[in-house]
Amino acid sequence: MSRQQQQQSQGVVLTGYHSNVELLPKTGVCAPCPAAQDSESALLSRRTGHYSLQQNQNTQHGPTSNTNNQTSTQGSRPSSSPKPGSSPRLSSSSPRPFNSSPRPRLRPTCQRSNSQDSLDELEMDDYWKEVENITRSAGGAGRGEGVGEGEIQDEEQQKIPEEGEQEEAWLTEAGLARLFDDSLAADQDQEEDSAAFLSTLTRTQAAAVERRVASLQQTLRRRNRQHAPDVRDIFRPPEKDEEPAKHKDGSENGQKDVTSAETETELNVEVAFSEQALSYRDNHQRSKVTSSTNSPDDKLPNFKLLRDKTGQTRIGDLSPLDMKKVHRLVLVEMTALFDTAGIDLKAHKAVKVKTKESGLFGVPLATLLEQDQRRAPGTKVPFILQRLINHIEEEGLNTEGLLRIPGAATRVKSLCQELESCFYDGVFPWQQLKQHDAASLLKLFIRELPHPLLTVEYLNAFIAVNKLPTKKQQLQALNLLVLLLPEANRDTLKALVEFFQCVIDHQAQNKMTLNNVSVVMAPNIFMFKGFRSKVTEQQEFSMATTTANIVRLLIRYQNLLWTIPKFILTQVRQQNMESRRKQNKERAVRKLLKKITTDKPAEKVVPEESSQGFIRVQAPQFSKVSMAVQLTEELQAADVLMRFLSQDSSVAVKREELCLYEIGGNIKERCLDGETYMKDLFQLNPTAEWVIKVAQR
Repeated sequence: MSRQQQQQSQGVVLTGYHSNVELLPKTGVCAPCPAAQDSESALLSRRTGHYSLQQNQNTQHGPTSNTNNQTSTQGSRPSSSPKPGSSPRLSSSSPRPFNSSPRPRLRPTCQRSNSQDSLDELEMDDYWKEVENITRSAGGAGRGEGVGEGEIQDEEQQKIPEEGEQEEAWLTEAGLARLFDDSLAADQDQEEDSAAFLSTLTRTQAAAVERRVASLQQTLRRRNRQHAPDVRDIFRPPEKDEEPAKHKDGSENGQKDVTSAETETELNVEVAFSEQALSYRDNHQRSKVTSSTNSPDDKLPNFKLLRDKTGQTRIGDLSPLDMKKVHRLVLVEMTALFDTAGIDLKAHKAVKVKTKESGLFGVPLATLLEQDQRRAPGTKVPFILQRLINHIEEEGLNTEGLLRIPGAATRVKSLCQELESCFYDGVFPWQQLKQHDAASLLKLFIRELPHPLLTVEYLNAFIAVNKLPTKKQQLQALNLLVLLLPEANRDTLKALVEFFQCVIDHQAQNKMTLNNVSVVMAPNIFMFKGFRSKVTEQQEFSMATTTANIVRLLIRYQNLLWTIPKFILTQVRQQNMESRRKQNKERAVRKLLKKITTDKPAEKVVPEESSQGFIRVQAPQFSKVSMAVQLTEELQAADVLMRFLSQDSSVAVKREELCLYEIGGNIKERCLDGETYMKDLFQLNPTAEWVIKVAQR
């Protein structure tokens, strides 16, 4: 390639991701190669799929259409210049990306300032240095080798779904398998469950389901199968003179209309995110507003949730039964949100691989938690990760370059083997563990997971978040993706981002800002063991800034991302009410057929004291079994707990461990936020029971 062509291809922007993973042939022992070639061949062994690229404005193709894909300077490594908190770097020894050429290459310059909020100002040299450290720690073997003695692990492979498989898997995960599986079509319970689920969907959510069903229909017809449900049988379009059902608040499915009332930094969680995105897209197209891809103002807004008087619901506040409904709804909503932006997500399925069944490093999260829960029931984060985090928080948060400066590779490997042999015996010498070594062990733990922390199924969706047109939509998509993660992955990720925030809080001493931490941790989270990438240098540049930005958003907005949006909870309530109505109807029919007229249980009605402005709060776990509480406009759940504790001095449980639960009615069980206004919630669920008990988080 000529030097002019080389300069033209310097900057590229990631515009799409399409998997083209294929099984790599196993090779035998080869003749010794020069060290540089060994390093490059190891780096080339990574495989993440095929990234669709688009040239930036500096090339002959013109600007890109994605407003959030920045200029080529974002993904490129800026010229090395020492700055406070970073180690001096020489351009001749700067680490190269995976597929870099040994010959000199011109690097675009990057303007820098004191701000740490702008994506343009990320110090990407730290990213490439971390990639080089990761490669060195694997001994130039491309990280294919495990860290345990003699431990060999097969490489994780992604399975490319065959035609129709992706739609079938998606419908199955959404609980709609009966739409294509004839064996389930006659299942009355399945049919009623699906009907209740479909009846609560918004316009965009229904369109997402309809699109997958229609696509599957075409595939089934090509396979000459006998039966394929017509999508019109599932979603009957309204007649010409028939208006969609509207609720009293002025929108379909009881959701408020999208207006411009909220400011740019307020997150509306009462309206489906996909509906908001559709409104944004329509308004954007009508006004023909175009955003510059080179906008220098890429600062992270101070987003906040619009306050809901019925209380905020965090992950862990709902019962497992309601969380299953949440998962189904969130899957459909996440897909609808990406559909609205014209982004086609290609989910992958992880092929089973041979993994360690015990130990600490290179062990699946589920296996780790299972062995830890045998020692301490209820454990949600692996002991080894907890212990490493605690050690750093107690001893080393002020250590300069924490997470960025690696420990000595040989020492870290030795420490890893020592932890494997004596961690659970409690004899590991923690007092001798250096902080940089502890941080390296923490990063090694994440990388060595046989399955990615963000899961094979959703990793591409996390990467695609950057393609959404606004920061608000990116944040909404991340919220949904966090909810979709398996519980073990979600809890572990939460422990990590909380730790990263603690590191950032001490940036005056350790010189690690939000950007520094994000850039260093991105390759550890996205380039994990068994998920090798084989991408070009330009593609690697794009992936660098993309993944660093995702980590940055996860850390910055962690308090918002681990919550359940109100519109999802509203749909769960609607499903529960629909199911309850059907059960009551069936019960009445059965009683009529059996002519049962005696011992008829009374229907659930609002208690008399509730109709007089009081609720009865139960506390069966304590000596004061119940108490009556008068509902006022200002009464909050925290006030009820304080009143209970003041009347029962025998309670030995801390206030923080108690929770007021909403049980029954249109919800299975929900732990209430302390700022929940009880009168507003009572009006939403008048037949619920109110119970004080120890929080089951």
